[in-house]
Amino acid sequence: MAQMEKAVLVGLETQDTQWNIEETMHELALLAETAGAEPVAEIIQKRQRPDSAFYVGKGKAEEIRLIVEETDAQLVLFDDELSPSQRRNLEEAVAVRVVDRTALILDIFAQRAKTKEGKLQVELAQLHYLLPRLTGMGVQLSRLAGGIGTRGPGETKLEVDRRRIRKRISDLKKEIEEIKKHRTLHRKARQEVPLPVVTLVGYTNAGKSTLLNALTNADVFAEDKLFATLDPTTRQVELPGGSMFLLTDTVGFIQKLPHHLVAAFRATLEEVLEADLLLHVVDTSHPQAAEQMNAVQNILQQLGAQELPAIVVFNKMDMPEAHANLSALAGEWPEHVAVSAKNKVGLDTLLEAISDNLQKNHVRLDLTLPFGSEKILAIIRKYGQLEQEEYKADGIAVRAVMPRPWAEKVKNSLVEGAAEFADDK
Repeated sequence: MAQMEKAVLVGLETQDTQWNIEETMHELALLAETAGAEPVAEIIQKRQRPDSAFYVGKGKAEEIRLIVEETDAQLVLFDDELSPSQRRNLEEAVAVRVVDRTALILDIFAQRAKTKEGKLQVELAQLHYLLPRLTGMGVQLSRLAGGIGTRGPGETKLEVDRRRIRKRISDLKKEIEEIKKHRTLHRKARQEVPLPVVTLVGYTNAGKSTLLNALTNADVFAEDKLFATLDPTTRQVELPGGSMFLLTDTVGFIQKLPHHLVAAFRATLEEVLEADLLLHVVDTSHPQAAEQMNAVQNILQQLGAQELPAIVVFNKMDMPEAHANLSALAGEWPEHVAVSAKNKVGLDTLLEAISDNLQKNHVRLDLTLPFGSEKILAIIRKYGQLEQEEYKADGIAVRAVMPRPWAEKVKNSLVEGAAEFADDK
């Protein structure tokens, strides 16, 4: 097993800081551990604004160098994104590798991506990050023997020039666009049998994958680490009344989510927009649960998904801290369900809430089917609730409640021909 790199963590609190500095530093430590580093020291500086040359100021940079020497650290992790010149100046000042929050998250994503699309999206984000930092990096990267912040393009294309990076970015965008077209085809095929789509969203490590496993008896990888899963997963779930829906997991959100990642993963994140219902999963035991919820809401707003129907799922109720936090959170989010995905507690209540919410997207059908429409009747029985079926002189009088997509298909079938619709099934 490779030896963990020792890391000094550095944060800056300014007059414009939006996040709780202690919490973001704690999160930086978790990110470091997830990437394979051991935090050995933490430095927080307060100043009006970041220093243009050294981010923390030249004197503080010297202090960091002394701590690096005392702790024998191999790298310094900064809690914000650094400009190319700030990073170069800091590396000269502290004499070890300097990695900012964006590069750290990109490094974790490079480790976690498993599908072809995930790997392409991570590489695209890394190259967008690398491009403005290319000047002067060749010598620095050439003397590195790998490690955090050097995986991906930085490790395999040390001397690549801007033209070749731009060409690679163009190629990656084309490949991702092709995959997006395939996803669109899959989505259309899925809409041919339009089961409702419920999508899990939430802060990283909120327990989305554990909840998906609990509801579907799936075996999706779940671990108590940030970004334990990266690639989206979809499974079919049965509701108490026997109807079905598709449950999709998504990448976890995080405070200060790098814009490179939001841009690169937009195609994947936009799957959220196709959902009939969102399940906003919350780590209720976390001391900053409210702030994490706000971070998720901000990203949903960026995606244009803030108006989608949503159920707040307060997870990890098996943790003692969760009960104290729940009383404070429930006031602001009265429509919620409290569960323990780990212990499979509260799942029946959650499924009932999902069922009730999806029912709101149902419509009533009152129509007369021509004789010989038994196959359409079978579809209505399978995907809706048949309330009345009466054979009359002019046809079969039907009253039913169905999901809106299926109701539209039934109506269209009467125009286009019942036999064609039924045979397609």
